Amino acid sequence: MSRAELTTTNASAPSVPMSGIWRTIRDYILWSYERGTIQYDIMVTLILIFVFFSPYWINFKDKPVPHRPHPTEVVVTPDGDGGLIYQVEGSVVTGHDDGGVRDDLLRVIEPISGEVRIQRYELVHDRFGRVLSYKVWVRRD
Repeated sequence: MSRAELTTTNASAPSVPMSGIWRTIRDYILWSYERGTIQYDIMVTLILIFVFFSPYWINFKDKPVPHRPHPTEVVVTPDGDGGLIYQVEGSVVTGHDDGGVRDDLLRVIEPISGEVRIQRYELVHDRFGRVLSYKVWVRRD
């Protein structure tokens, strides 16, 4: 009996054997090293270096949004007796009598703090006598 030998060649296989450097790079990319080996520790170290130091060299355009105060520029401080003092910009108050002023102040304050009762208010003037703001003492109902 005669034996025939069949030989095949794979056209897609590289004809030059893979060098040690390329094999190492391939193993790093495919993450084929076990935990506890020096190669694994190097990979983890490179990832940590990238995570912690890349914001210094790469502009990710992720700056925080600038703080925008309330459009009516309301400042709230405690009064020490369980109430609050609101300082409201004078330009938002258009009322000329006491009732109109209180309504305008409540229109600005209530969306911020809910239902409140105005105890008193006073005007804050500049040196020329113009109204800059209103200091309003309120209590929650």
